[in-house]
Amino acid sequence: MLIAVDFDGTCVTHEYPYMGVDVGAAPVLKKLVKAGHKLILYTMRSGRLEKEALEWFKKNDIPVYAVNENPEQKKWTQSLKVNADLYIDDNALGCPIKTSETCTRPFIDWEEVEKMLIKDGFI
Repeated sequence: MLIAVDFDGTCVTHEYPYMGVDVGAAPVLKKLVKAGHKLILYTMRSGRLEKEALEWFKKNDIPVYAVNENPEQKKWTQSLKVNADLYIDDNALGCPIKTSETCTRPFIDWEEVEKMLIKDGFI
């Protein structure tokens, strides 16, 4: 499956345009890749900031299939919306989030996301 993954508030806390603090995404994302899924980085970051996000994936040894696009969909549509089977984003309705006294905005609760992914057979 193709899984689109947001970055700020999802992989790290919201500190944009700075790099946020890791929120525990790496172990779960690695399990998804190990299970055969491809990850698309789906982010508002661009230029240098996008490169910083990609460095986070590289540092955590998580392969990224594509950034802000699904290369396969160009064969059948010109739409700019990234086609994926699943979207993991802190702003998605129903996505489990948590708060911290040190952060101004909520971020993904990866322990709960992992439980959901296991329950639904993704990992």
